[in-house]
Amino acid sequence: MKLSMLTPISVTLAALVGAQAQAADMPSREEMWRIIQRQQHEIETLKRQQQSTEEKVEATGEVLDSLQTAAPASGTVYTELGAKHGPFEHGKAGKTVVGGYGELHYNNLDTDSGNKKEIDFHRAILFLGHQFSDDIRFFSEIEYEHADTSANGAVELEQAYLEFDLNDRHSARAGLFLVPVGFLNETHEPPGFYGVERNPVETNIIPTTWWVGGAALKGELAPGWGYDLAVHEGLDTGAASNYAVRSGRQKTSEADASDLAATGRIKWTGIAGVEVAASVQYQQDVTQGQDAGAGNAWLYEAHTDIRRGRFGLRALYALWDLDGSGPASVGADEQKGFYIEPSFKVTPKLGLFARYNQWDNRAGNGSDSEKKEYQIGLSYWPHPDVVLKADYQTQDNENSSTEEDGFNLGVGYQF
Repeated sequence: MKLSMLTPISVTLAALVGAQAQAADMPSREEMWRIIQRQQHEIETLKRQQQSTEEKVEATGEVLDSLQTAAPASGTVYTELGAKHGPFEHGKAGKTVVGGYGELHYNNLDTDSGNKKEIDFHRAILFLGHQFSDDIRFFSEIEYEHADTSANGAVELEQAYLEFDLNDRHSARAGLFLVPVGFLNETHEPPGFYGVERNPVETNIIPTTWWVGGAALKGELAPGWGYDLAVHEGLDTGAASNYAVRSGRQKTSEADASDLAATGRIKWTGIAGVEVAASVQYQQDVTQGQDAGAGNAWLYEAHTDIRRGRFGLRALYALWDLDGSGPASVGADEQKGFYIEPSFKVTPKLGLFARYNQWDNRAGNGSDSEKKEYQIGLSYWPHPDVVLKADYQTQDNENSSTEEDGFNLGVGYQF
C-alpha cells in the first residue's frame, strides 16, 4: 500500500481512539445530576449573601442620612433646607433641621466722649426648618441680642416663612422673610464676611438686618440669571427720627400695613466666583400716612462680588430717594452710601481685607453730615464654620462728635 494512502487512514484511526478516550472521561448521568444540584446550591447561597449585603448597605445609608452634615457653604448657611444640617424625623411627615450662628465682640474705641471698652455677645441665632415634602418647606430664625433682655438685649423672630416650589426653576414664599437687597441682609453669618462688626453702609442705609412680612417669588430666568419679587410691609419712619430709614423697620410686630412696599432684584452669577446684582424698592409713603409732608420713597442698590483665586473684591452702592417737604426739611430726602472692600487669602485659613465706607443719612441738604470709615483687618478660620477676627478702624465724620477710632476683636460660628 502506498504511503499516501496510509496517512488518511492513520489520522482517522487516531481520531476514533481519541473520541473513545474522551467518551470514557465523560461523567455519567448520575454524576451530571449531582454536579447540577451542587451548582444550584452554590447559586442560592450567593443570592442570600447578596441580599444580606444590600440590606446592610441600605441600613447604613439611613444611619448616615440621619447624622450627616454637609460641607459648609461660602458665605451662607441656609441656602437650601437640609443642605448643611443633618435632619431628624419630626411631626407626621418630613424632616426637621436645626442650626444657628453667633458672635462675640470686643470693642476698644476712642471717642470724643472718652474710651469705649466693651465685651458683648452681640447675637446668638437658632435656626429651625422643616421639610414637609419635596416641594414644601419651612424656615425660621430666632435671634437673641446682647445676651440679656433686661437691658439692651432683645429676642426677635427674624425669619418664619413657608416656601413652595412651583417647578424646578421657580418658588413662592409667604410669611416673615429677609428683604432681598445687598450682601449682608440675607447672608450675615460671621464666617462669611470680613470685619468684626457689620459694615456701616449696609447697617445704616439698607438697613441690615431688615425683615418683613409678606409674599415673594424667586427663581431662575435663564442659566446664571436669578430674580426676586416681593410685596411686604413698608417702613414707618417720620420727623421724630429725621426720617432715618433704619428707625422705620417695623419687624412685623403689629406692623402698620396702611402702605405696603414692593421690592425686586435681578442677580447674575454666570461666571464662577462672580456675582452682580441690583435691587429696587418702592413705597408710596414711608410714614404710613402719618406725615402729610412725606411722599414716594425709592431705594436703589447695586453690588458686585468677585472672587478670583486668592483675590477678592466687594463693592456696594445704595441710595434712598424720599419725596416730600418733610424729608427735604432735614436733608433726609437723599440717603446714600457705598463701600469698596478688597481682600486677599494668604492661606485657605487666613484672609486680609481693607474697606472704605462712606454714608450719609442726611445728604439732601448742604450741611456737613457725611461719615467716612477706614478699616483694615484679618480673619482666621481654624474650621470653615468658625472664625476669629481682628480689625482696626478710624472714622472721619463731618460735623459729628461720634467718631470712633480703635480696634475690634471677634469670634463667630455657624452650624
